Amino acid sequence: MGRPVGATIVRDDSSTLDFDSLDEALAHGEQGRIAIRYAYGPDLLPPADEPVTSMWRYRDLLPLGDGPISYPLAIGGTPLLASPRLRKLLSAPNLWLKDETRTPTGSNKDRATALVVESALRAGSATVTCASTGNVAVSLAVGAAAAGLRTVIFVPADVADSKLTLMLLAGATVFKVREGYDAAFKLSRAAAREFGWYDRNTGVNPVTLDAKKTVALEIWEQLGRDVPDTVVCPVGDGPTLSAISKGFAEIVACGATKRLPRIIAVQAEGCQPLKRAWETGGPVQAVEPATIADGIAVGDPVSAGMVLRDVRNSGGAFVAVSDDELRRAMETLASQSGLLAEPAGASAFAGLAQALESGLITRDERVVALVTGTAMKNLGEARPSGAATTISADLDKVRELLGV
Repeated sequence: MGRPVGATIVRDDSSTLDFDSLDEALAHGEQGRIAIRYAYGPDLLPPADEPVTSMWRYRDLLPLGDGPISYPLAIGGTPLLASPRLRKLLSAPNLWLKDETRTPTGSNKDRATALVVESALRAGSATVTCASTGNVAVSLAVGAAAAGLRTVIFVPADVADSKLTLMLLAGATVFKVREGYDAAFKLSRAAAREFGWYDRNTGVNPVTLDAKKTVALEIWEQLGRDVPDTVVCPVGDGPTLSAISKGFAEIVACGATKRLPRIIAVQAEGCQPLKRAWETGGPVQAVEPATIADGIAVGDPVSAGMVLRDVRNSGGAFVAVSDDELRRAMETLASQSGLLAEPAGASAFAGLAQALESGLITRDERVVALVTGTAMKNLGEARPSGAATTISADLDKVRELLGV
C-alpha cells in the first residue's frame, strides 16, 4: 500500500512549506492549499493488464490505509471518447474528450465526494459539510446519503432550483446564504470547526485533490500509458486543474514517463480573476461573477496560487469564453457527439475551440478536453438552434416536411 509520507503547503504567492506528515501540515493553520506526497515508485501504479473500471484502482496513490472500501457507489473508470464528427468539425484528428458526466450525479465532483465520505466513515464522523454553487452539493448529498451520513450544505441564495431540488431530495440540510458563494464557503468552514463536522470543502481538504487526480491517471492509462500533449481544463476555485497537474506529476515521479502535458485553463469571461492575474503578473483580484456557468462562477478562487503555478510549470496558458461560446459548445457537444454538458461542463470544449482558432493549440496535437458536468441538472441555459414541429399523424406530411 502507498502511504502518505508528508505534505506541502502552497501559499498564495506559490512559495511552499514542507512537513513530515499531513497532520502536521493541517495543524500548522496556514492559509493555502495542502498537497499530500507519497513514497513514489513504479510499484504504486496498477498493473497494465487490468481494465480501468474504478477510482479505487489507484488506492496506492490515495491517502487510505488497509481494509475494504465502504463507499457504496460506483466511481471512476469514465470513458475517454474519440468523436469522429468533432474531430472532423474542428480539424483536430487527435482530439479526445474525458467524459466525467457518467458518474453517480453526472459530475467530476463525485470522485472527491467518494474519497471524502470514505475518509469520514473511517474517522467515525457522522456529519459532512460543504459549500457549493451546485455540483459539489448535489454530489455530497447523494454520496453521503448512500453511506448513511448526515449532510449540511451551504449554497448561494441564487443556486439553480434544479440542483437545490436534488440536494433536498437526497435528504441534505441546506442553507441558502444571501451574501453568495464566498460567504457560504467561509460559513461552512466555520461550522465544521465549531461543530466537529467533516469538512469536504474543495480547496482546503487535500483529500479532494487526490481523488480528482485519478482523472489524470485514467487518461494516461486510456492513452496506452502515455500522456497527451495538452489538457484543457475548466477553472473556478481551481482544485480540478491542480489535481490534474498533480496526477500527471505523480506518474512522472513513479518513473512511468518523463514529460508532462501542457495545461490550458478555461475561465468564463464574466468571471476570470485567474486569467487577469496571469496576464498582469499581479495578485488575484476578487470579482463579482456574471456568467451562466455556475460551476466555475467563483470570484475569489481558494486555490489561486496553486493554479497559477501549475499552469506556468506546464508551459500552459489561460483563455476566457463568453456565455454565447458556452451555449454553442453545449449544442455542439450534444449534436455532434451525443454528450450532454452543462455550461461549466462544456467550458473546456469552448476554450479548446477558441484555442484552436487562435493557434494556441495546433490542430495535430493530442489534446484532451475535460467534460466535467452533465446538462441533465442544468437545462435552463440550453439554447438549441432547432425547434419541434407540430403536425397531425400524417405520413405524407412527414414526407413533405422532410423532403423525402
